[in-house]
Amino acid sequence: MKTKIVLWGNNEKDEKLLVAIELEPNDNKIKIYTFPEAVATEEFYNQMMNLWRAGNTVQFPEGHAVIDKELSITENILPENIRVERTDLINRAKTEWHFVVLSSKLHQSYKSDLEEIKEKVSRLDAFEPSVWDEMKTFWNKIQAQAREKNLFRGHADELREITNSIFESLKGLKKAMNKEYEEISKTNSSQFFTALEKIENRIEKGLGLQPIFNELKSIQTDFKNADLTKSDRSKVWKRLDGAFKKVKEKKFGSAGPAKSGFERANRRYDGLISAITKMQSSIDRDKKDMGFQNRRIENTDGQLEMQIRQAKMKMIEERVRSKEEKLA
Repeated sequence: MKTKIVLWGNNEKDEKLLVAIELEPNDNKIKIYTFPEAVATEEFYNQMMNLWRAGNTVQFPEGHAVIDKELSITENILPENIRVERTDLINRAKTEWHFVVLSSKLHQSYKSDLEEIKEKVSRLDAFEPSVWDEMKTFWNKIQAQAREKNLFRGHADELREITNSIFESLKGLKKAMNKEYEEISKTNSSQFFTALEKIENRIEKGLGLQPIFNELKSIQTDFKNADLTKSDRSKVWKRLDGAFKKVKEKKFGSAGPAKSGFERANRRYDGLISAITKMQSSIDRDKKDMGFQNRRIENTDGQLEMQIRQAKMKMIEERVRSKEEKLA
C-alpha cells in the first residue's frame, strides 16, 4: 500500500495548492506538506510524483508549509481549510493507513518476541527440543498472519530472516550434538531421490502435469526444512530444479501462430465486457473476504488482532465502494 499521496487542492481562499501527504506508521502520524502554486512548478510536481512517492529525497522549495497530526480513523486526514477534488483517494488512504499502522505494530510486537527468543538461543549450551518447538509454533503464527496479509511482505520477510537465523542457530546446536547427522542426511536425500525418480518417470509418460507440479511444490517445502548436508542439499536441489523445468517445458510449449485481429470496435467491446466481468468478480471476492473477516472477528485472539481485522473490514468496504462506482 502506498504511504505517500500527491494531489492538487485549494485553501480557504480558493488558492491553488499542491498537497503532499505521507504516513509515519511507527508513530501513527501523518505529515501534510502544502506548496503554493507559485512554487509548485511542473518540474517539481513530476519530482514529487515520480521520486518522492517512491521513497526518494526531493528538495522542497521555500514557501511550503508542514502540518503534523495524529492519524485517526474517525477524523479527516486533511484539515477543513484544505479541499481536494480526489476525495476518494483521501478516504481510501484513511482506511488503508489505519491498517498500515496496526500491521506495523503487529510486526514490531513479533519482532520483539523473536529478539527475546534469539537472545535465549544464544545462551544455550546444547540443543533443546522445547525451544525448537517454541520457534515452530511462533513461526506458524507469523505465517498465518502473512497468509491473511495482516503483515506486509517486507515485514514478513524481515521476520522470516530473523526466524531463519534462529533456526540456523538451533540447527547448528542440533548438528553438533548429533553425530549421526550425515547418516540422517544420506537417508533424507535418498528419500528425495526416490520420490523424484518416480515423478520423473511420470513426467516422461505424459501423465497429468498439475498434480505432478503440486507434488514437486510439496517436496520443495519438505526440502527446505530437511536435515541435509551442504553437498546432499546441492544434489537434491539440482534434481528437484530439473524436475520443475521438465514440467514447465511439457506444460508450456511454443506459442501457436498469432490470430488475426478483430476490428477496433469489436476489440474494444470485448475488452469492456472482460473488464466488467473482472471488476464484478473482484467485488464478489472482496465481499466474500468481508464475510470471512466478520467470522474471524468473532474468534479473534487478542485486541491488536481484533483491531487489525476491523481495520481490514473498513479497508475492504472502502475498496468495494470504490470498485462499485467504477463498475457503474
